[in-house]
Amino acid sequence: MGLLKTILIIALVYYGIKIISRIFAPLLLKFAAKKAEERFGGQFGQFQKRQSQQTEKKEGEITIDKIPETKTSNKNVGEYVDYEEIE
Repeated sequence: MGLLKTILIIALVYYGIKIISRIFAPLLLKFAAKKAEERFGGQFGQFQKRQSQQTEKKEGEITIDKIPETKTSNKNVGEYVDYEEIE
């Protein structure tokens, strides 16, 4: 009798969690999506604000952006060999 009671309790808990998750899972996902949208929207807004500040220049104002150093190729790699097909 104790084994049957334990199995019945486990089954009821399992199906109870299953039903409750079907009810609350969409609400939880909607909440998570809303939070993610707010977070990404805030980051996008900050990016646009920075971009607009950088592009606002007065007439006659001179700005010099640093040009990144170009990497030089290594000439000591080896020699190039051109292969031809033999028929």
